[in-house]
Amino acid sequence: MIFTLESLANVKEDIKPLIEKHWELVALNKGAIKLNPDWEQYAKLDQSGLLRIFTARHDNQLVGYCVLVVSQSLHYKDHIFANNDVTFVLPEYREGQTGYKLIKYAEDYCKENNVSLLNINTKVHIPFDSLMTSMNYTLIERIYSKLLKE
Repeated sequence: MIFTLESLANVKEDIKPLIEKHWELVALNKGAIKLNPDWEQYAKLDQSGLLRIFTARHDNQLVGYCVLVVSQSLHYKDHIFANNDVTFVLPEYREGQTGYKLIKYAEDYCKENNVSLLNINTKVHIPFDSLMTSMNYTLIERIYSKLLKE
């Protein structure tokens, strides 16, 4: 397994099928809200140096990703925060330590690049919660969702 930091241009075509699989597994309100990534905004974030895409590859095939937006905090201007946009590992690669190693790789990168705080979010998923607490992350928020418009 290879873990690396990749540019959007390098990973975009490889990531599309995984994003679709991720959406199929966890999305709410699929009938009303269709998957439609804003690739232009992702490209702008990438070009501005704010986007970090960490990947896990097995035999050169993309099997997981952890996408972060890294910027100066609006609430704590003396600090740089890395906020997770999305994290996913294909179900067949969740046994073992793929998820752990992917997040650890992103965490080590952030530590080396003066990031004060790394926030990782995910849909409710008990094994993922166990992984995060085992890595000394603290649950700090819950998000409630209600479909207002179909």
